[in-house]
Amino acid sequence: MTTTAPHTDLGKTPGPTAPRRPPRRPGPLVRALPLTPAVVLLLLFLAGPIAYCVSIAFTDLQLTGQAEDSFVGFENFTRAFGDEAFRNAVWLTLVFTVLSSLIGQNTLGLALAALMQRASKPVRTLTGGIVVTAWVLPEVVAGFLLYAFFRREGTLNAILDWLHLPSQNWLFTLPILAVSFANVWRGTAFSMLVYSAALNEIPQEITEAAEVDGAGGLRRMWHITLPMIRRSIATNLMLNTLQTLSVFGLIWVMTRGGPGGKSQTLPLFMYEQAFQNSLIGYGTAVALLLLLVGSLFSLVYLRLLRTEV
Repeated sequence: MTTTAPHTDLGKTPGPTAPRRPPRRPGPLVRALPLTPAVVLLLLFLAGPIAYCVSIAFTDLQLTGQAEDSFVGFENFTRAFGDEAFRNAVWLTLVFTVLSSLIGQNTLGLALAALMQRASKPVRTLTGGIVVTAWVLPEVVAGFLLYAFFRREGTLNAILDWLHLPSQNWLFTLPILAVSFANVWRGTAFSMLVYSAALNEIPQEITEAAEVDGAGGLRRMWHITLPMIRRSIATNLMLNTLQTLSVFGLIWVMTRGGPGGKSQTLPLFMYEQAFQNSLIGYGTAVALLLLLVGSLFSLVYLRLLRTEV
């Protein structure tokens, strides 16, 4: 009896397979379709008003006593640079931004975030609640609270009198420092939250290894922590700076830019020219210059964000 070997295809070479076509990529219009609502909103509520302000800045538009406005070219801008009050407002804006944002909120927020990492849970909860409460208060309410703190018969002078230390009218003698402190008190919570999230992302093994090698707290902060959260620092500085440049209500409630313009930043100077002096064209030109200052700060921070950690 003979058996027949089963038929197999093992010795045969497979035939050629049809090449697969790569998936068809959607066209540029289809890929841009999800961005359409955001672009429309930006054009409607951001680019549109800015373009309208640019057109007004080159006119002599006024609120009262004018039949029609006329084109004046760069007259509003040359008038601003020749105005001593404008130059004073630019200087005070830079002082206010550096003191309250770059130094105050940034440094204090980082210090609070670092200290709260090592604090107990009740201390973290209490500190975070107090700091965040100051942040969520409306700007006008915060302004009145700080006005009551710094005024001649206010809380600060009462504490100084109790300690037998000399008191003074802080809103009259050092108004720009008073409003800078007020902005630090109100806005530090944002920096604290940003840095708390950034510090939690640092691997614990790195800090423990540095501690075993004998690195102290300051050395660990300078050589490990700060380089690893550099992007968070740049982002926080950019957002804080842009917010500080536009602060109006806090200063207006506390000092109204006085006395004698000693705390009049660019937003208050712009408001005074546009709505108190009725010079809409001139005030809008000042607003565009303030926008330019904010753009310059943003370009610097975006440049920092592009660098590798």
